[in-house]
Amino acid sequence: QVQLVESGGGLVQAGGSLRLSCAASGRAFRWYAMAWFRRAPGKEREFVAAVKWSLPITRYADSVKGRFAISRDIAKNMVYLHMNNLKPEDTAVYSCGVAQGGDAMDRADSYDYWGQGTQVTVSS
Repeated sequence: QVQLVESGGGLVQAGGSLRLSCAASGRAFRWYAMAWFRRAPGKEREFVAAVKWSLPITRYADSVKGRFAISRDIAKNMVYLHMNNLKPEDTAVYSCGVAQGGDAMDRADSYDYWGQGTQVTVSS
């Protein structure tokens, strides 16, 4: 069983920065990838960024490329999302997920475990 706990969300002005953290527990050697997804009010869950656990291979949604960066700390079982130049349209609940299989990194159904999420609100 894997448990995920996100933190670091909050209220920030447009153009500002935040760093989200996701603490994971469980058997990390079984993990394939970790990712961040987000869900804005009234919208579907949306892929943001993912990183393979064993190699520093990343993937990003086009909407966040050049502004967001995902990283992981294998020793601490942590994954981070560094968000810069935030925009009001980035407002959403951000959740991290763990995938144990080798499926597409940008698909929500590839991920087996999810955290509760952390709210990010960007004011204009």
